[in-house]
Amino acid sequence: MSRTNNGPDDIGFLLAKASQRFNELLVERFAARGFGDVRPSFGSILVPLFAEDGLRLGELAARARLSKQSVTGLVKLCEEADIVARERDAEDGRAFRIRLSARGRKLRTVATRESRSLDAQLIKSLGATRHAALRSSLKGVMNL
Repeated sequence: MSRTNNGPDDIGFLLAKASQRFNELLVERFAARGFGDVRPSFGSILVPLFAEDGLRLGELAARARLSKQSVTGLVKLCEEADIVARERDAEDGRAFRIRLSARGRKLRTVATRESRSLDAQLIKSLGATRHAALRSSLKGVMNL
């Protein structure tokens, strides 16, 4: 029996809904720890900054796999939530670096803990082998 690309078994639908559910779980956990204003879309900015704080806007856009215009809008929202701050680049006064604020650094600690907790929940649910295969498969999808 062949599968079509329509309906609830469609891979795109499954990827989108899995991502949506993962984000819902993170948002609930963040809200319980005082970060109820953090939106799932902030992850595109925050994950790269959690790995390396102080990126230029172009570097951040490349790592987020988004346009500079999209990143600029997300950075503005993160600034309004007091999670990041723009600073003039000491090497190039025309450019800005995006840095985590004190609140952003607290969020990084919470996000690290909650992401690890959700990851452990996934390992428990899927088993270590399927979890590793899922991680590898998702990286493969991202690199299409």
